[in-house]
Amino acid sequence: MPPRPKIPRPTVKRLSLYLREIETRSELGHKTISSKQLGQALGLTDAQVRKDLACFGNFGHPGVGYQTTELIAELRNILGTDRQWNAALVGVGNIGRALMSYGRFRRKGFDIAAVFDSDPTIVDQDIAGHHVHSMKDLAGLVKERDIKIGVVAVPAAHAQQVADQLIAAGVLGILNFAPKRLDVHDKVSVVSVDFSVALEQLAFQVSLGLVGSLEEG
Repeated sequence: MPPRPKIPRPTVKRLSLYLREIETRSELGHKTISSKQLGQALGLTDAQVRKDLACFGNFGHPGVGYQTTELIAELRNILGTDRQWNAALVGVGNIGRALMSYGRFRRKGFDIAAVFDSDPTIVDQDIAGHHVHSMKDLAGLVKERDIKIGVVAVPAAHAQQVADQLIAAGVLGILNFAPKRLDVHDKVSVVSVDFSVALEQLAFQVSLGLVGSLEEG
Protein backbone atom coordinates (compact mmCIF):
# COMPACT_ATOMS: atom_id res chain seq x y z
CA MET A 1 0.00 0.00 0.00
CA PRO A 2 1.25 3.56 -0.68
CA PRO A 3 2.22 5.52 2.45
CA ARG A 4 -0.64 7.51 3.96
CA PRO A 5 -0.12 11.28 3.75
CA LYS A 6 0.78 13.03 6.99
CA ILE A 7 -2.41 13.81 8.91
CA PRO A 8 -2.57 16.87 11.23
CA ARG A 9 -2.40 15.87 14.89
CA PRO A 10 -5.62 17.77 15.80
CA THR A 11 -7.45 15.68 13.20
CA VAL A 12 -6.15 12.44 14.70
CA LYS A 13 -7.23 13.59 18.19
CA ARG A 14 -10.71 14.34 16.87
CA LEU A 15 -10.94 10.86 15.36
CA SER A 16 -10.76 9.43 18.89
CA LEU A 17 -13.57 11.77 19.97
CA TYR A 18 -15.66 10.76 16.96
CA LEU A 19 -15.14 7.09 17.74
CA ARG A 20 -16.13 7.45 21.39
CA GLU A 21 -19.29 9.38 20.51
CA ILE A 22 -20.33 6.97 17.77
CA GLU A 23 -19.67 3.93 19.99
CA THR A 24 -21.89 5.48 22.68
CA ARG A 25 -24.69 6.09 20.19
CA SER A 26 -24.35 2.62 18.72
CA GLU A 27 -24.70 1.10 22.21
CA LEU A 28 -27.92 3.10 22.57
CA GLY A 29 -29.27 1.54 19.37
CA HIS A 30 -28.58 4.34 16.87
CA LYS A 31 -27.97 2.89 13.40
CA THR A 32 -26.87 6.12 11.71
CA ILE A 33 -25.41 9.49 12.57
CA SER A 34 -24.98 12.64 10.48
CA SER A 35 -21.98 14.96 10.40
CA LYS A 36 -24.21 17.65 11.90
CA GLN A 37 -25.22 15.44 14.85
CA LEU A 38 -21.62 14.37 15.42
CA GLY A 39 -20.38 17.94 15.24
CA GLN A 40 -23.04 19.26 17.62
CA ALA A 41 -22.21 16.56 20.17
CA LEU A 42 -18.55 17.60 20.17
CA GLY A 43 -18.84 21.35 19.67
CA LEU A 44 -17.62 21.23 16.05
CA THR A 45 -19.09 22.24 12.72
CA ASP A 46 -20.42 19.57 10.38
CA ALA A 47 -17.93 20.87 7.79
CA GLN A 48 -15.03 20.09 10.16
CA VAL A 49 -16.34 16.57 10.73
CA ARG A 50 -16.64 15.92 6.99
CA LYS A 51 -13.19 17.40 6.34
CA ASP A 52 -11.55 15.21 9.00
CA LEU A 53 -13.19 12.00 7.79
CA ALA A 54 -12.48 12.84 4.13
CA CYS A 55 -8.75 12.56 4.92
CA PHE A 56 -9.25 8.80 5.08
CA GLY A 57 -11.94 8.11 2.49
CA ASN A 58 -15.63 8.51 1.75
CA PHE A 59 -17.66 6.82 4.50
CA GLY A 60 -20.99 8.64 4.22
CA HIS A 61 -24.19 7.64 2.42
CA PRO A 62 -26.27 10.32 0.63
CA GLY A 63 -29.48 11.06 2.51
CA VAL A 64 -28.48 8.74 5.36
CA GLY A 65 -25.25 10.02 6.87
CA TYR A 66 -22.87 7.50 8.39
CA GLN A 67 -23.75 3.94 9.36
CA THR A 68 -22.56 3.72 12.97
CA THR A 69 -21.24 0.14 12.88
CA GLU A 70 -19.51 0.78 9.57
CA LEU A 71 -17.87 4.00 10.73
CA ILE A 72 -16.82 2.44 14.03
CA ALA A 73 -15.00 -0.31 12.12
CA GLU A 74 -13.34 2.23 9.80
CA LEU A 75 -12.18 4.48 12.66
CA ARG A 76 -10.84 1.54 14.65
CA ASN A 77 -8.90 0.44 11.60
CA ILE A 78 -7.51 3.95 11.03
CA LEU A 79 -6.53 4.36 14.69
CA GLY A 80 -5.09 0.85 14.87
CA THR A 81 -7.35 -0.32 17.70
CA ASP A 82 -8.95 -3.08 15.63
CA ARG A 83 -6.00 -5.31 16.46
CA GLN A 84 -4.20 -6.45 19.61
CA TRP A 85 -1.18 -4.48 20.84
CA ASN A 86 0.97 -6.11 23.51
CA ALA A 87 2.27 -3.56 26.02
CA ALA A 88 4.99 -3.56 28.66
CA LEU A 89 4.17 -1.56 31.79
CA VAL A 90 7.15 -0.23 33.74
CA GLY A 91 6.39 1.03 37.23
CA VAL A 92 4.01 -0.50 39.77
CA GLY A 93 3.21 2.64 41.72
CA ASN A 94 -0.23 4.20 42.02
CA ILE A 95 -0.58 4.97 38.29
CA GLY A 96 0.82 1.61 37.26
CA ARG A 97 -1.55 -0.32 39.52
CA ALA A 98 -4.51 1.70 38.26
CA LEU A 99 -3.58 0.84 34.67
CA MET A 100 -3.22 -2.83 35.54
CA SER A 101 -6.81 -2.83 36.81
CA TYR A 102 -8.22 -0.68 33.99
CA GLY A 103 -10.59 -2.90 32.01
CA ARG A 104 -10.97 -0.55 29.03
CA PHE A 105 -7.24 -0.86 28.32
CA ARG A 106 -7.78 -4.34 26.90
CA ARG A 107 -11.12 -3.49 25.29
CA LYS A 108 -9.36 -0.76 23.32
CA GLY A 109 -6.91 -3.31 21.92
CA PHE A 110 -4.06 -3.03 24.43
CA ASP A 111 -2.98 -6.01 26.49
CA ILE A 112 -0.49 -5.53 29.31
CA ALA A 113 1.65 -8.53 28.42
CA ALA A 114 4.41 -7.88 30.97
CA VAL A 115 4.93 -5.69 34.05
CA PHE A 116 8.31 -4.52 35.35
CA ASP A 117 9.69 -2.74 38.39
CA SER A 118 13.10 -2.21 39.99
CA ASP A 119 11.91 -2.41 43.60
CA PRO A 120 13.11 -5.77 45.02
CA THR A 121 10.17 -5.82 47.45
CA ILE A 122 7.74 -5.81 44.50
CA VAL A 123 9.59 -7.94 41.93
CA ASP A 124 8.25 -11.52 41.66
CA GLN A 125 4.96 -10.58 43.30
CA ASP A 126 1.58 -11.06 41.62
CA ILE A 127 -0.36 -7.78 41.63
CA ALA A 128 -3.78 -7.19 40.04
CA GLY A 129 -3.45 -10.41 38.09
CA HIS A 130 0.01 -9.59 36.72
CA HIS A 131 3.40 -11.03 37.65
CA VAL A 132 5.96 -8.28 38.31
CA HIS A 133 9.28 -8.92 36.55
CA SER A 134 12.72 -7.49 37.21
CA MET A 135 14.00 -4.82 34.82
CA LYS A 136 16.81 -7.16 33.83
CA ASP A 137 14.21 -9.37 32.15
CA LEU A 138 12.74 -6.53 30.06
CA ALA A 139 14.67 -7.02 26.81
CA GLY A 140 14.04 -10.75 26.70
CA LEU A 141 10.32 -10.55 27.46
CA VAL A 142 9.70 -7.71 25.00
CA LYS A 143 11.05 -9.92 22.24
CA GLU A 144 9.48 -13.16 23.51
CA ARG A 145 5.98 -11.67 23.90
CA ASP A 146 6.08 -9.50 20.77
CA ILE A 147 5.61 -6.30 22.76
CA LYS A 148 5.32 -3.15 20.63
CA ILE A 149 4.14 -0.58 23.20
CA GLY A 150 5.93 0.59 26.34
CA VAL A 151 4.07 2.31 29.18
CA VAL A 152 6.26 4.48 31.44
CA ALA A 153 4.74 4.95 34.89
CA VAL A 154 7.84 5.74 36.94
CA PRO A 155 9.02 8.93 38.70
CA ALA A 156 10.39 11.65 36.42
CA ALA A 157 13.98 11.02 37.55
CA HIS A 158 13.92 7.51 36.07
CA ALA A 159 11.68 8.05 33.05
CA GLN A 160 14.40 8.68 30.45
CA GLN A 161 16.41 5.64 31.51
CA VAL A 162 13.31 3.46 31.28
CA ALA A 163 12.44 4.90 27.86
CA ASP A 164 15.97 4.16 26.64
CA GLN A 165 15.66 0.55 27.82
CA LEU A 166 12.30 0.13 26.11
CA ILE A 167 13.63 1.56 22.84
CA ALA A 168 16.71 -0.67 22.99
CA ALA A 169 14.42 -3.66 23.59
CA GLY A 170 12.52 -2.89 20.39
CA VAL A 171 9.23 -1.18 21.30
CA LEU A 172 7.71 1.04 18.61
CA GLY A 173 5.73 3.44 20.79
CA ILE A 174 5.73 4.79 24.34
CA LEU A 175 2.83 5.99 26.47
CA ASN A 176 4.48 8.27 29.01
CA PHE A 177 2.81 9.03 32.36
CA ALA A 178 5.95 10.55 33.90
CA PRO A 179 5.95 14.38 34.23
CA LYS A 180 8.99 14.65 31.99
CA ARG A 181 9.60 15.14 28.28
CA LEU A 182 11.30 12.07 26.84
CA ASP A 183 14.13 12.42 24.34
CA VAL A 184 13.66 9.55 21.86
CA HIS A 185 15.47 11.04 18.81
CA ASP A 186 12.50 10.16 16.56
CA LYS A 187 13.21 6.47 17.08
CA VAL A 188 9.70 5.74 18.38
CA SER A 189 6.36 7.49 18.74
CA VAL A 190 5.59 9.04 22.13
CA VAL A 191 2.30 10.16 23.65
CA SER A 192 2.53 11.84 27.05
CA VAL A 193 -0.22 12.00 29.67
CA ASP A 194 0.68 14.74 32.13
CA PHE A 195 -1.93 15.16 34.86
CA SER A 196 -0.20 18.29 36.19
CA VAL A 197 -0.52 20.07 32.86
CA ALA A 198 -4.17 19.04 32.57
CA LEU A 199 -4.91 20.40 36.04
CA GLU A 200 -3.09 23.65 35.27
CA GLN A 201 -5.09 24.09 32.06
CA LEU A 202 -8.30 23.45 33.96
CA ALA A 203 -7.33 25.93 36.68
CA PHE A 204 -6.56 28.53 34.01
CA GLN A 205 -9.95 28.07 32.32
CA VAL A 206 -11.79 28.22 35.65
CA SER A 207 -9.81 31.31 36.62
CA LEU A 208 -10.80 33.02 33.38
CA GLY A 209 -14.43 32.31 34.15
CA LEU A 210 -14.07 33.70 37.65
CA VAL A 211 -12.32 36.85 36.41
CA GLY A 212 -15.02 37.36 33.79
CA SER A 213 -17.72 37.02 36.43
CA LEU A 214 -15.99 39.51 38.72
CA GLU A 215 -15.54 42.03 35.90
CA GLU A 216 -19.19 41.76 34.90
CA GLY A 217 -20.20 42.32 38.51
